[in-house]
Amino acid sequence: MIYVPLVTCIMLIQLFAFSLKSGMARDKGGVKAPATSGDETYDRRNRIHLNTIELLVMAIPSMWIFATYVHALSAAGLGFVYVIGRVIYSRSYMADPSTRAIGFMTSLLPILVMMIGGMIAVIINIVKSGQL
Repeated sequence: MIYVPLVTCIMLIQLFAFSLKSGMARDKGGVKAPATSGDETYDRRNRIHLNTIELLVMAIPSMWIFATYVHALSAAGLGFVYVIGRVIYSRSYMADPSTRAIGFMTSLLPILVMMIGGMIAVIINIVKSGQL
């Protein structure tokens, strides 16, 4: 189970890095708060950051549930695939937003596996325990 907290920390550090890049792009592009758009580089960095938050809300709890009820090492591995997917997503979105699909799917599929697999395992455990 030791790898799951490590991957969680990597996920959070990645989010922090995306947040910093978004903030730096805001400053460089002259986008004054409360505006949330206006410079193409900032707009892209901000979308990368916000989309990562949207997925991370599902990724972290799904990874922990999967680790607890299915297999911890597999959960950490799937979580790391998510991190790689976010890197691919970020690089492709900055180069050409229309090419972001591979990175998005590389991030989303591990989440779906962990979410659905974890839910099935929890239901099986509830049924087996007789606490239904």
